[in-house]
Amino acid sequence: MGPFFFFLPLVILFFLFFIRQVNEYERGVMFTIGKFSGVKMPGWRIVVPVFQSMKKVDIRTKAVDVPDQEAITKDNIPVRINAVIYYRVANTEKAILAVENFFWAMSQMAQTTMRNAVGETTLDELLQKRDQISKHIRKVIDVASDPWGIAVESVELKDIIIPEDLKRTISKEAEAEREKRAVIIKAEGDKIAADNLMAAAKILDKTPGAMHLRTLQTINDLSSDQSNTTVWMIPMELLDAIKGFATKGK
Repeated sequence: MGPFFFFLPLVILFFLFFIRQVNEYERGVMFTIGKFSGVKMPGWRIVVPVFQSMKKVDIRTKAVDVPDQEAITKDNIPVRINAVIYYRVANTEKAILAVENFFWAMSQMAQTTMRNAVGETTLDELLQKRDQISKHIRKVIDVASDPWGIAVESVELKDIIIPEDLKRTISKEAEAEREKRAVIIKAEGDKIAADNLMAAAKILDKTPGAMHLRTLQTINDLSSDQSNTTVWMIPMELLDAIKGFATKGK
């Protein structure tokens, strides 16, 4: 029992000072006497104090909320825009050696790139082509962050805030556009109805007895009404005959 209790504290000290655990979602960047000496995979790793050190890097996808940015569109309209960027560390060695703090650097780059992208588009394009602008921002950030070992997965524009007076102007413009479409649709409907009535009138005029049948149908429809008003219908043929007699009399 004596040797066991003698070596037990040494084993505990060994684990406390020499063993470092790298989790499955991490990679360990090892330095020996200040120099990069390799990337450690998940598991227990021996790190000799004083001579060696290890920095762990989380390789899971990260979401960075880009705060509101004041920007001027191509047509000189001030807007506020925010976004969220999703990225992950693809090369742990570069993420530690090439940039001091890749998390902060990615946030700053996203803000700058977003302002530049807004300045290259008009307000209408910004509102209508949000997906295309997001893809453009993602491509620019992905290329710029490649030397840092960062892979940008996606960029999503969340809110585009415009001044209140401009909102009212856009609302009035949209209302006027809806009214214009309604007038055009009504005019087209009236034109189609007029064309159909004209065609029906031509057919009735060319068909003997058709107008008389149409008159009888109208009288039948009116007779089903419960009103007290009596309507007397005179066939058009009778009117034409009276008109002919009057003309001969003159």
